[in-house]
Amino acid sequence: MSQAKRGTAVSRAQIDTRERILRAAETLFMDRGFASTSLRMITARAKVNLAAVNYHFGSKEELIREVFDRHLAPLNQARVAYLDRLEAAAGGQPLSLEKIIEAIVTPPLLVSRDPLKGGAAFLRLLGRAFSEPTEHMREFLPAQYREVVVRFKRALVQALPHVPEPELVWRMHFMFGAMSYAMAGNDALQLISTCNVEGADDAEAVIRRLVPFLTAGLQGAAAPPGLEAVPAAARRPRANGGAAARGTAARKAA
Repeated sequence: MSQAKRGTAVSRAQIDTRERILRAAETLFMDRGFASTSLRMITARAKVNLAAVNYHFGSKEELIREVFDRHLAPLNQARVAYLDRLEAAAGGQPLSLEKIIEAIVTPPLLVSRDPLKGGAAFLRLLGRAFSEPTEHMREFLPAQYREVVVRFKRALVQALPHVPEPELVWRMHFMFGAMSYAMAGNDALQLISTCNVEGADDAEAVIRRLVPFLTAGLQGAAAPPGLEAVPAAARRPRANGGAAARGTAARKAA
């Protein structure tokens, strides 16, 4: 075998090893969660040694990042592209809420139907990421969503001009939370297992119910007065049954 052919064979073997590690990690993270999955479990499932994981990824944290980078970046690009098409067709007019939400949820539906893009398994894994994020995820996931949040917030501001920005941010927070919960599939539904919910793993069925639910929430009545955030200092427990506060009051009186 020539040196070039040997190099090609080695390269293909490395690609295959890397792919097996990624697929094993995705499956285990989805089934067991991120904290409960060890590198030893991943190497056993992928039938590789620990050195292979260290060679290709360096650490469990970087392996987690790679799992999300290869699926999430294309997914969010598809969301922005979908919104671009809808806005171009609207000719400068504000989009309806249904259309905006459609642009958010349709790309995940297409992903769920395409095993090459991760399939429904990746959506469940993404749901896990938002329900049980690690410290490392909190560092890299926001960057993946930055453009999505900016673009869709702008569209929502135009569609809901009567909703103050602080209130809109809360509603977007709840919207993404509901989507993440729904994408977690049957894992999340175990919490309400006494209810007979069918089709939890059918992405199309979930989205068909999710769009009107989110639409109603986004355009619902404003929050009642008196729900302003309590300053962080006011939420701190008073030391020694309020002794610190009494001491402050005494100093002021003096």
